[in-house]
Amino acid sequence: MKRQDKKVLRWIGVVLAAVLFVAWSLLWPLNSYIEAPGNASNLRSFVKIKGHPDPGKGSFMITSVALQQARPATYLIAKMVPYLSIESADDVTGGQNNATFDRVQKFYMQSSINEAIAVAYKAAHQSVNKKYLGIYVLQVQPSSKFKKVIHVGDTITKVNGRHFNTAQGYQKYIGRQRVGSPLKVAFKRDGKKHTATRKLVRLTKKRAGIGIMLTNNMKVHTRPAVKVDPGQLGVPSGGLMFTLQIYQQISGHDLQRGRKIAGTGTIDSAGRVGEIGGIDKKVIAAHRAGATIFFAPYVKPSKLLLKYEEGHQTNYQMAKTTAKKYAPNMKVVPVTSFKQAVNYLESHR
Repeated sequence: MKRQDKKVLRWIGVVLAAVLFVAWSLLWPLNSYIEAPGNASNLRSFVKIKGHPDPGKGSFMITSVALQQARPATYLIAKMVPYLSIESADDVTGGQNNATFDRVQKFYMQSSINEAIAVAYKAAHQSVNKKYLGIYVLQVQPSSKFKKVIHVGDTITKVNGRHFNTAQGYQKYIGRQRVGSPLKVAFKRDGKKHTATRKLVRLTKKRAGIGIMLTNNMKVHTRPAVKVDPGQLGVPSGGLMFTLQIYQQISGHDLQRGRKIAGTGTIDSAGRVGEIGGIDKKVIAAHRAGATIFFAPYVKPSKLLLKYEEGHQTNYQMAKTTAKKYAPNMKVVPVTSFKQAVNYLESHR
């Protein structure tokens, strides 16, 4: 073989290796995810109440975290960019497969919307009723005798023929039973009724249980009816902002006053605001969308709390730190409740 031919083959090999390396670095999926600032979406397009349009000229915005599976190239980029973070797949999904993870996230968002509707309508003195459906199964523990019959996403409606109106009611009743005693459980899956009887397992030294992680499953009825379409949003961290948007529409009270208002935080039945994850990314997303106010959940910091907090900072502390660096003209407002957020908007015009 001629020297020139060998040189050509060598260059072809180098180019092919380079192409394969680039393809690998851009396409090969790793067992981790990259969290980045997502979007800040105007909630006016998500909430529809007949006869009650949004009277404001500003906007309430729900912020999100962008999540994508890491590739070698994006992994290295995330290591170099301060506001990007790398999370293991198990930390993101809780060890669940994609279908189960998506189903649980969808339920979390719907539950958050239900609470937002109830809190907003009650604050506006409008008709709202809650119907308790049962307890929603978030996880089935390996030690549970029900692990092969009850699945994540099922709703337990009765135990031993008894229905309770709160998850606590079920827990108290089951906790009074003996370890090893049979429990008949009625549950729904995809609208179909099922029953199963299995023995209770020991949860603590003094308490028996099914061996599941659960939460309340309820349905909210209002007058006038409200329709909330969360789109691709799948987490409960938008609870506070959904409540503000629904309240503004049903009450006709313009809280926005022409301002772009973003924020984050869960909402419970008492209107309390709870902490969430990825608040630094959400602050950046809000800033990019032009928000001038950002509501951040507030809890009083303590050494024990900060030990387990993300970045060893509370939500409010992390939001303040991030805004100082990336959004110095945006006001970060600490809130513990929906009422406190409303009071701030009314008193700061």
